[in-house]
Amino acid sequence: MAKYLLLKHYRGAPASVNNAPMDQWTPEEVTAHIQYMRDFADRLVETGEFVSEQALSPEGTWVRFDGEGRPPVTDGPFAETKDVIAGWMLIDVDSYERALELAGELSAAPGAGGKPIHEWLELRPCYGVTPSVTE
Repeated sequence: MAKYLLLKHYRGAPASVNNAPMDQWTPEEVTAHIQYMRDFADRLVETGEFVSEQALSPEGTWVRFDGEGRPPVTDGPFAETKDVIAGWMLIDVDSYERALELAGELSAAPGAGGKPIHEWLELRPCYGVTPSVTE
């Protein structure tokens, strides 16, 4: 088994097919989107491929070590993950091909009008995992 991180982005990836921002969706569309993701995770729990997931709030802070007792805190001017990463799911699968299959399925979560978003997801292997692409 190999672990992969599926990253959902607010921006930075190519535009999705159904590109209406979530803050313009109806409450029913938001509920349907979240339910799709819950159902997807539940299926992965049943197959033993689910590890963890979390949606992220847009708030965040940059912190770094700057000498004893002085961690500076800033809200920019960097491209921050709070502006980019909407959430993540960690999966544990038998192959890179299975990770691709699941990422493609998650990309089809419904959005505005109940139609699939076809959003781009970033698929990242956890450190130490070398994906093997067979094309």
